[in-house]
This record gives sequence, C-alpha cells and structure tokens, in this order.
Amino acid sequence: MTPRALVIRAAGTNTDGETVTACDKVGFKTDLVHVNRLAASPDLLKQYQLFIVPGGFSYGDDLGSGRVFANELRLKLGDAIRRFVTDGKLVLGICNGFQILVKANLLPDPAKSVAVAHAHMAGGECRELKTSIPQRQVTLTYNDSGHFEDRWIRMKVISTKSPFFTEEGWMFETAVNHGEGKFVTDTTATLEELKKNGQVVLKYVDDQGREAGYPWNPNGSTECIAGICDPTGRVLGLMPHPEKHQDPTNHPQWTRRGLREADGLRVFRNACAYVKKTL
Repeated sequence: MTPRALVIRAAGTNTDGETVTACDKVGFKTDLVHVNRLAASPDLLKQYQLFIVPGGFSYGDDLGSGRVFANELRLKLGDAIRRFVTDGKLVLGICNGFQILVKANLLPDPAKSVAVAHAHMAGGECRELKTSIPQRQVTLTYNDSGHFEDRWIRMKVISTKSPFFTEEGWMFETAVNHGEGKFVTDTTATLEELKKNGQVVLKYVDDQGREAGYPWNPNGSTECIAGICDPTGRVLGLMPHPEKHQDPTNHPQWTRRGLREADGLRVFRNACAYVKKTL
C-alpha cells in the first residue's frame, strides 16, 4: 500500500505547496484539498493516513491567528478528525496549522475538550446553546519581540511520544515565520501535566543544546516550547516549518557545513515509516 497524505488549504494558506512536495519526497501519495471540499465530504479523510494543516495566514488571521479556519475544522470536521486519530492515523499542524489545531480544540487533548463540552450541555447551564466551547488550556500568542520573526532556529527533541520524532535529544534546524508563536498555558498545572505526559515534544535551544532566551527562543514561548502532541502522540503541532528545510540547499550555511541531508525532511520520513509499519 502506498501511504496517502492529505494537505488541507484555505484562503491565505501559503506553504501548502512545499508541504505537498515534502510528503511526496518521502513516499506519500499526496493530495491538496480545499477545506470546503472536505467539509462537503468528510468521508474523504478515510482514504488517507496523514492529515496536515500547513502554514500561512489563513483568512488573513483577521480575527486572530487561525481562528476562522479552526472554527471550520471544529464545527464541520471535528468528528471526522477525531475518528481519524482514533483509527491510529496522524495529524500534523505547522505554524498557522499549530494555531488552528489548538483553537479547534484538537490540541493538547481533543478527548478532554469533547468531554468538557458535553458536560456543559448535560448540566443544562447553557441549554439554549447547541455547542459549547471548553476553556482553552494552551494557546499561541504575540511574540515577545513585538514583531514578525523570520529566522533560522534550532530545536531539540524532548519526547519521542510522537511518531514524527523517534530520537530523543536530536537537534535540528529549520525556519520560523510568525508573529504569534509564543506558546503559553492557562496554568502551571497544565504545563506540568503536559511535561509529565511526554506531550512537550520540541524545545528551542542554542547552539549548545541549552534552553536560552531571544533570539534562540524567537517568540518567548514558555520554557522554550516549540511543539506539543496530544496524549496519543498522533496529533502534533509545531511552530517551526520542517517543510522549509527539505533539501540541504535550503539551509543558509549548507556549503559551510557540508550538509548532505535536510533536517526537516526527516520529520515527514518518520511519519511515512510509521504509516507503513502500523497502518
């Protein structure tokens, strides 16, 4: 079986092409599908093993980064995506895609979000509402620098709970391009729970592999967190763009370092290996 990946897009998505190319390079048969088409036929998801929400500025981020696209996923495709994950398949959100997964309540724990929403409705407090939005545990907010960050950064794998990352301690480099990439939690308890569960997958580090401040941490994220997964490990969100380092020549110092392999492509290769082995 040839693994299949679906990359979803909407107005303002702008790294979908690079994402499709990265998936194709590692062995996926990849389709680029507009959100309206998928919303009209959610069963299309059943044909795929990897679902990606790529980066960009969906709907101009006019109501906040990823908010409109997140509402489309939550209200039109939420059940289909949760079934997708329950079936053992993979979901990846990159940059704006990470913001979207968080605001669609697919991270950090979609099961908990659904349970809270049902509890609110069952309690009768908001009986007149057909839907209930649970308290968001994490979000991505404005960079501490106060401006758009467009730079190369280094990350370290902290947890191998996610199939996208199989080697703890691996450090790799790629690009960030965002104005709202600062990861924060609602409480210290939420942060500690994420760490305890192995859901903190990636951290920004300096050239010695240590947590550090700006510019190593480009946005001021809590404890330098660059990416998290859900409790299953199969839903992953990260702010940096692995698809922007899919060829050694993408790196600004590729000749000086003699790079022969692109760090970002390894993320997609791990996903393909998981699909071939597991599904």
